[in-house]
Amino acid sequence: MYRKILVALDATAADHSLLPHVAELARHFKSHLLLIHVADGWAARNFDQLKLAESEEMKADRKYLDEAAAKLRAQGLEVSCQLALGDPPQEILRTAESQNCDLIAMTSHGHRLIGDIIYGSTINEVRHKSTIPVLLVRAEKK
Repeated sequence: MYRKILVALDATAADHSLLPHVAELARHFKSHLLLIHVADGWAARNFDQLKLAESEEMKADRKYLDEAAAKLRAQGLEVSCQLALGDPPQEILRTAESQNCDLIAMTSHGHRLIGDIIYGSTINEVRHKSTIPVLLVRAEKK
């Protein structure tokens, strides 16, 4: 059913709520996991146009993805990583389509109106524009 699952990571503690869910799905359906993080800082958003060097943020994001992938591979799962640059919802949707994903998995932080205005709502845009199922896992509050 789910041959390839795009797992949108935001490099926060919320990912610890999402990863066990997608690992279990991947084991059950023998799915490939595609971990993606979208770097959206100034350097990331202007990387190609200005021919910039990779920023410290981008290097840290790539390292985070590699470490998350290594933990999942140690569980016997098939995992690949992609560091995307730019607008998170657009890049998540573009990657899900271009990589023929069957499911998008993300965490919900539980922001309300003001939080969504301040932090934006990647989930809102992804869920409204996605043509494939979206799994939302509520981030645990610690």
